[in-house]
Amino acid sequence: MSIHSSGILLYRFKENRLEVLLVHPGGPFWSGKDDGAWSIPKGVFEDHENPLDAAKREFKEETGFEVAGRFTNLGTILQPSKKIVHVWAHQSDLDVAYATSNKFTMQWPRKSGILREFPEVDKAEWFDAQKARKKILKGQAGFIDRLMKAVNYDPKKEDITEPS
Repeated sequence: MSIHSSGILLYRFKENRLEVLLVHPGGPFWSGKDDGAWSIPKGVFEDHENPLDAAKREFKEETGFEVAGRFTNLGTILQPSKKIVHVWAHQSDLDVAYATSNKFTMQWPRKSGILREFPEVDKAEWFDAQKARKKILKGQAGFIDRLMKAVNYDPKKEDITEPS
């Protein structure tokens, strides 16, 4: 049985440049990791759940913001971990200074018997499409390419033709 995850790739245009919102995972494992560590806000959903509804829920859990309106289905990508990720794009702008995340508990340091609480996401940031491709987990980079195609964005031209 495959594990399915769904998320929202938020995007905006700033000075004719496409930017996407990515999140950095919290906790000690990801501390100090940057390039190749960022992610689309997403999470696992159950078979009985609607994937888009789950993506909206996960976005709120990881950023503190609700998203509503029009969503563009960017499809699925099989991750190296064999997880299937479903992503929708949504155009909106939000101030990442107000992003907040839910928390998780784990034993840290390992085998210490001490339980500590960590944010699921320790920061959110806007990146232009080219920089985002360097920051994002390798298995998710294809969603940025799909978004650029969906909004007819060519980073060489920095020209925007909004989808109809």
